[in-house]
Amino acid sequence: MAQKKRPQKGGDYQGKPKRGAEGRAKGAQGRGARSVAHQRMPQASRSQQTAAPQRRDVHAAEGNYIEGRRAAFEALRTGFPIRRALIAQGVENEPAIRDLLAGLGEAGVSVKSVPRTQLDAISSHGAHQGIVLEVGKFPYADLSDIIAAAPAGSPALVVVLDHVTDAGNFGAIVRSAEVVGAAGVVIPNKRSAEVTVATYKTSAGAVMHLPIAQVPNIARALEDLKSAGFWVGGATEHAEDVCWDAPFEGRVALVMGSEGDGISRLVLDTCDFTTKLPQRGETESLNVAQAATALCFEWMRRNRDSLAWGRPISRAKDLQTLEISERK
Repeated sequence: MAQKKRPQKGGDYQGKPKRGAEGRAKGAQGRGARSVAHQRMPQASRSQQTAAPQRRDVHAAEGNYIEGRRAAFEALRTGFPIRRALIAQGVENEPAIRDLLAGLGEAGVSVKSVPRTQLDAISSHGAHQGIVLEVGKFPYADLSDIIAAAPAGSPALVVVLDHVTDAGNFGAIVRSAEVVGAAGVVIPNKRSAEVTVATYKTSAGAVMHLPIAQVPNIARALEDLKSAGFWVGGATEHAEDVCWDAPFEGRVALVMGSEGDGISRLVLDTCDFTTKLPQRGETESLNVAQAATALCFEWMRRNRDSLAWGRPISRAKDLQTLEISERK
């Protein structure tokens, strides 16, 4: 494998590495002309950009609740600290709720039966499924924790979000990152979506399995990741090369931009390379969560021979049972 090179100041467009005889593109150049389809990954649709926060978001911003059966199940499985559980009146005899109540009892968590309207007021999406857990403030990790979770010399993925603000997008990205086995997710500590009741729900509990670090400066965090051996790639519609030709082997920090503005100029200049998804259709764009999912799986595909595989069968069966109960 050709050695990756950091871009020099005054180098190619958007901080992309120059492609010389020893660069990664040597093999890629033989593949013929690149796709000219443009993929607007960081931008959301017009309706997403203009959507105003709902009333429930004010309550959800406290970040003290986990809602939904799957997220509650994951909280119990991971030993996440739970202060008490709120159960909607009338759901106590449903099989999935009975299983959750048994688990809560074993964990010594007090349970209170309340009117469904009380859970509706707490819920971020109105889809609490009859259960809400009251928890403490989310325990964010340090960037050093994420780096430590990626052993040196092994393939690793860190997803870095440059001011993604929508809680649904944030939760979906965390879920995808956890599924492919990422080492962690990095977010800014200001003007960004945080872990709230909404992200517990939209990530299906993945926020409890994956380290999430809040940092004061994304560009500085990327420099720290570079020092730890990560190759930093930014997802932008202005990239020349599609993800199939991007240097995704090994240790990669994947940067996704905000829904409206994409990756900021300072952060983009810090990237070693830029990439985009290929496109054949006429639809304007994928949103940032969909694009992040596709790129996360491309990283996993590229490193599949070097990654550890497999998960306990019991967990797969447990999640399948919850999926069935959620459809009812």
